[in-house]
Amino acid sequence: MAKVTETVALLAAPIVEEKGCTLWDVEYVREAGEWYLRVYIDKEGGVSIEDCEAVSRPLSDRLDQVDPIEGSYTFEVSSAGADRPLKKPEHFAQMMGREVEVRLYRALDGQKTVVGTLSGYEDGAVTLSTPSGERVFSKGETAQIRLYVTF
Repeated sequence: MAKVTETVALLAAPIVEEKGCTLWDVEYVREAGEWYLRVYIDKEGGVSIEDCEAVSRPLSDRLDQVDPIEGSYTFEVSSAGADRPLKKPEHFAQMMGREVEVRLYRALDGQKTVVGTLSGYEDGAVTLSTPSGERVFSKGETAQIRLYVTF
């Protein structure tokens, strides 16, 4: 049986694309005793509240039809965000050359966060170009990798 997120992604993709966006990610998580189904979308130039609404309405109807989730949950459609997490190989490929923040499980040289330019990704290992040179982090070392945003 397919995971909830995989099933929802298959249902969401054509609707998201029809509305001029791309599907970034789907999460099905339990928070404070409640289940949340979150669909993250992206679009060249940024996602508006109107884009979220345009995807949310037909996707909600489609989810009601197919009913892939037992029990109640809160459904949300939102932008992937400027500081979006990178999780899938296609995320890394799309963001190659961009500045990212790598959060580590254990401190390295006294720091649990490293910022650099994404210069490689292979089998879960991430390569960053930093002022101190190239650094490679294995999948097991990284807690999270996000786009780095400066204001």
